[in-house]
Amino acid sequence: MEFAELIKTPRVDGVDLHRPFMPTVEGTLCLTGHHLILSSRQDNTEELWLLHANIDSIEKRFVGSLGTIIVKCKDLRVIQLDIPGMEECLNIASSIEALSTLDSVSLMYPFFYRPLFEVIEDGWQLFVPEEAFKDLESMTDEWRLSEVNKDFSVCPSYPSLLTVPKDIDDESLCKAASFRHGGRFPVLSYYHKKNGMVMMRAAQPLTGTNGRRCKEDEKLINATLCAGKRGYIIDTRTIAVAQQAKARGGGFEQEANYPQWRRIHKAIERSNVLQDSLIKLVEACNDQSHSMDRWLSKLEASNWQSKVKEILTTACLAAQCIDREGASVLVHGTEGTDSTLQVTSLAQIILDPACRTIRGFEVLIEREWLQAGHPFQQRCAQSAYSNGKPRSEAPVFLLFLDCVWQILRQFPCSFQFNENLLIMFFEHAYASQFGTFLGNCVAERVKLQLSQKTVSLWSWVNRPQELERFLNPLYEPNNLVIWPSVAPQSLLLWEGVFLRWNRSTKCLDEACQEMVHIIEYNKELQNKVNSLRRQLAQLETEESPLQTP
Repeated sequence: MEFAELIKTPRVDGVDLHRPFMPTVEGTLCLTGHHLILSSRQDNTEELWLLHANIDSIEKRFVGSLGTIIVKCKDLRVIQLDIPGMEECLNIASSIEALSTLDSVSLMYPFFYRPLFEVIEDGWQLFVPEEAFKDLESMTDEWRLSEVNKDFSVCPSYPSLLTVPKDIDDESLCKAASFRHGGRFPVLSYYHKKNGMVMMRAAQPLTGTNGRRCKEDEKLINATLCAGKRGYIIDTRTIAVAQQAKARGGGFEQEANYPQWRRIHKAIERSNVLQDSLIKLVEACNDQSHSMDRWLSKLEASNWQSKVKEILTTACLAAQCIDREGASVLVHGTEGTDSTLQVTSLAQIILDPACRTIRGFEVLIEREWLQAGHPFQQRCAQSAYSNGKPRSEAPVFLLFLDCVWQILRQFPCSFQFNENLLIMFFEHAYASQFGTFLGNCVAERVKLQLSQKTVSLWSWVNRPQELERFLNPLYEPNNLVIWPSVAPQSLLLWEGVFLRWNRSTKCLDEACQEMVHIIEYNKELQNKVNSLRRQLAQLETEESPLQTP
């Protein structure tokens, strides 16, 4: 297929671009195979380059011969294009609708994008399981790398290399996989250096109504426990939902078959409910009524903040079991590709200071989301403005990023990165020139040959000139476990995502910069005070009489 076949009118002059809190721009509108471009001949006027993949929906309006197209984007932007001529407007709208809903992944922009920057580091090699396993080997000899899934036949959504208990052979892994939904048998997610406890993730067991059991699965899970230790199975479904799953062949671990494990049910909404919550949240944020009571009522009705609380609470529980209880943890929901990954990745941010660095956070996303089989292609196909009925779309990854932002806001000095990095990941998950978030699992990415045919997002992000935008000036390495508050007053609306297009960003940015300067000044002042205290303590020690030890 040629893109030219879908472009009925490639260029229109005299188009007006309207954006909130920005001056109107008049220029020439051009459509290419992958971009909507509006260019003005005026000096110092920003051009608009909008990926068709970023367009969620469009609306058409007509007043006489003037046509208006409202473009609603997946990054929650809303822009207005006033186009002279009804026919031109209809042609542009028709072309945008066709180009923004291409079915074939191989026709998307990452396969055509050629970077203007020099690729210094191949981002496709950011996370190499063999290298990560060497770090684990330096701490324990109880685990091994298995190639049981090298052709993706045992579990289509798992990578080819998996970290499993050393005493469990590949034949047992295959039998355990047949007992878990989608073949997602328990694998290592995190090893806690402090006490040797681990966190594993999986999908639900297929116990069914007959209470089927699998001794290989039981042996696999028990192999992670130290002598005399107990473990916790955190099921991200309510007991009622888990019971209903049994009638469909799924289910949960019977404690009689897993006597060393205690099962805990934590209610996290399923992915199909999240999309509706996002739509309501964005609708509330776009409310122009200027009534605070109405706005707060709509915000509360979206239930978005309660979902943030649910996930953070469960992640804190998992971290508490590992760090304070000295127990290993297995996390799963139904499929193990959504709420499970939210919990395991957030628990690691709480527990592991390495995950709070830029490189460590990238590795976390690569390992716990991309390689763990979160279906980005399905979940991020549409955003909050889509007119179509949601199929598999759900803002699971966005909700995770929101939770990270909540922790970052509560511990502003413990993260090497700032809010900009989280917003950037949100944007690229939905529409990108890079191939990193294409596909639903490693097997699909291998089949699409993404590492050969597209550029990795990490290759761009990790360039020194780009990293500067994402560095947190307040960062001080903190090797401690951090415990975020989940009290309602501690969880705020993420303005940087949900309100950034509905506000005067210049004023807010200036205020934020001023706040940073104040904090930095206070830190400098505190350092001077601490230095004076140390000098005073030293003088007191020198003047004090010798004491008998």
